[in-house]
Parts: sequence; C-alpha cells; structure tokens
Amino acid sequence: MDSESTVTMCYRHPAVECHVRCTRCERYVCPDCVRAAPVGHQCPACVKEGARSARRARTLAGGRMSTTPVVTYVLFALTVPAYLAEVVRPELVDRFAMVGARLVGADGTHYAGEGTFLVLGPVRTEGVAGGEWERMLTSAFLHQSPFEGTFGILHVTLNMVALWQLGRVVELMLGRVRFAVLYLLSALGGSVLELVLGDPGRVSVGASGAVFGVGAAYYVLHRRLGADAARVNRFLVPLLLWLVVSAWFTSWQGHLGGLLVGGALALAYAYAPRDGRRVAVQAGTGAALVVLLAVTAAVRVSELTGGSIPL
Repeated sequence: MDSESTVTMCYRHPAVECHVRCTRCERYVCPDCVRAAPVGHQCPACVKEGARSARRARTLAGGRMSTTPVVTYVLFALTVPAYLAEVVRPELVDRFAMVGARLVGADGTHYAGEGTFLVLGPVRTEGVAGGEWERMLTSAFLHQSPFEGTFGILHVTLNMVALWQLGRVVELMLGRVRFAVLYLLSALGGSVLELVLGDPGRVSVGASGAVFGVGAAYYVLHRRLGADAARVNRFLVPLLLWLVVSAWFTSWQGHLGGLLVGGALALAYAYAPRDGRRVAVQAGTGAALVVLLAVTAAVRVSELTGGSIPL
C-alpha cells in the first residue's frame, strides 16, 4: 500500500500547496512568492535580506551614490529667491552682505574706512567686527542688484550657470554631504580672505568664492580619476585667468579664498586612504579648515576692534 504523500504549504500563504523551496532558508514558497535568484529560487524575506547586506556603491570620495544632484538644486532654490527678495527689499543687502567693519551713526549713515573701530557715543560698529558673523555665509546667497554695479543681473546669472555646470558633476562625484560641506567652506574661505586682505568697509556679495571652490574640486577630482590632463588643464586656465582679470572690478580675495579652501578640501576627499581611515582624514581636514578660518577671522576682528572679539 502506497504511503500518503506529505502536503507542503507556503510559509506566507498556509492555505496554498507548494513544492518549491527557497534555496537560502529552505522554506516552501508558492508561485506568487517565489523569486528568481542567481542560483535557484528565493523567498521574499531572503531577497530583502540580501538587498540589505549587499555592498552599496560609493562615490570617488566614499559618499553615497546618487543620480540626482539634490544639493545643487537646493542651492539654486536658496540663491534665486534670495536675489528676488533683495530686488524687492534692497535693505537686505545692507544687513546680510559681507562687511568687515564700518561705523553707523544714529541716523543710519555708514562711515567706512581703515583703522581701529571703537563704539563711541551714538556710533556703533557694524559688520563682522560688530558681531555679525553670519554675514560670512549669507553674503554667498546675495548678488549685485540688476540696477547697479559692474555686472548687474549678469552677476547672479554667471554664478548660477557655473554652479549648474560644475555643481551637478562635482556633487555626483563626492556625494551630497561632502559637496554641501565643500560649497559652504569655500564660501566661508572667500569671506575670510576678504576680511583679512580687503577693505573692511567694502560691501561684498556673491557666490563666486563658493563657485571657485567647486571649480577647484572639479579639477582635483578629474585629475584623481586620471582624466586627460590636457583637457582638465584647459578647464583650469580660464578659471585662473578670470581670477586675475576680475581683480580689477570684483573681490579677487573672495575668489582666491574659495579656490584655496575648495582645492584643499577636494584633495583630502580624493586622496584620503581607502580604508577605515578615510572618513577620519576627510572629516579631520574639514575640521582643521574650520578652525584655521575661525582663528584667522578672530585675529583680524581683534585688530579691527582694538583687541576685543564680539560674540
């Protein structure tokens, strides 16, 4: 007499008879649950677990791979509305532009000039030396009014075109977090050099310092990848040429500061050892740059205020 065959049921659908086992966990799965695998078949749970344990693709710098340059889009979404806002309310430029130090009278009159600034009577110090440290970053999201300056509306247009062309590439090569840090530190580097070498009473705005930092990163990363040297050098020459030419009518200090900080950070991103030390080297370089810029800015502010550092 034949023995009665054992009936096997799907572990996810107990009412469904099945005869196929998952090659990973050996549980029975019905036709609706079975998933094709490189070898045999797997159940949905094992497929999900395998996807979690699979090694994720990383960028050149070790960041998470992404196909959408979200940070570049966010920078656009911050800069363009800020430009429209300053057109409607020009006083925003006076409040958030990069200014090292200038005296403001009780009637709101600005008095700019070199030397030591002290608060006397109804006169107060305005700018970074007056404790408005945020100007060093907010100025990177403002640009010349379309009704004044050498460039007018071309100022924001040229910077945004450069950011669009370079930012999308560099962000996908670095990852979102590293690109955001590079952009902001480059902007900060430009402001610090403007504070140290520029006229403290001069009003300076623009994303040029940050864009120059992104340009430096573009060059460093492509050289790291072994791109054609002649083609990459052809990109760098116009960047440096513009740095020299623009010295006559823009803040060359901001451009140079962004270029140097962006290049230094990009070198750490690109050439950090590809092991457990990579994140430590990259983060350490970023932290060292922050400290260097902070100390440099504090020393300069101390000179402008006669020894005090406003907080």
